Amino acid sequence: MTRVKICGVTNADDANVAIDAGADALGFNFYEKSPRYVSPEAVREIVREIPPFVTAVGIFVNADRENVERIADVSGLSALQLHGDETPDFCTGFTRPVIRAIRVGEKLEAEDVEPYAEAGVGTFLLDTAGKGLYGGTGETFDWSAAVFAKAYGRVILAGGMTPDNVGSGVTSVNPYAVDSASGVESMPGIKDHGKVKAFINAVREASRES
Repeated sequence: MTRVKICGVTNADDANVAIDAGADALGFNFYEKSPRYVSPEAVREIVREIPPFVTAVGIFVNADRENVERIADVSGLSALQLHGDETPDFCTGFTRPVIRAIRVGEKLEAEDVEPYAEAGVGTFLLDTAGKGLYGGTGETFDWSAAVFAKAYGRVILAGGMTPDNVGSGVTSVNPYAVDSASGVESMPGIKDHGKVKAFINAVREASRES
């Protein structure tokens, strides 16, 4: 069964809707330049109320290790998603599991993924590359890159995932998980509750059929 992460959550109402609809993980963005930025203190209040089997994931972009660990402790995170230009060595040695985000352009090469796998990273989130952007483009990429990346670890399919196309993504890639932020929003940082429910339902239906 493909898992679901709803990313860019900024408030408890959106978190609860996602959880009630069956989300396996929630993503909280600590990159201050993002329209989906949320403070560690606000995340702590949300995380205190989520069920024990829902994973709280913190998204970081080029933050130093000490700051990542501090925010993770304050917020009560279960996992870290490193979404910037972090090196393979930087991605190791944290006190929580690490998801390495890989920005996919025209194609994905072994050297984009293999060094991180060799360093011990086991889960990769594939997002669409955008000039000057660290994710959140709302655009898809060639999903054959995600099939290729499965040789190196668990793959989370992201980048332009919506209720309309996520079923195809699940059946085409059979990823460990799928991830959506802008694809289930009414505006940046605010979720469209109908889209969240439709997205998760589409994943569950496609998982049963594949």
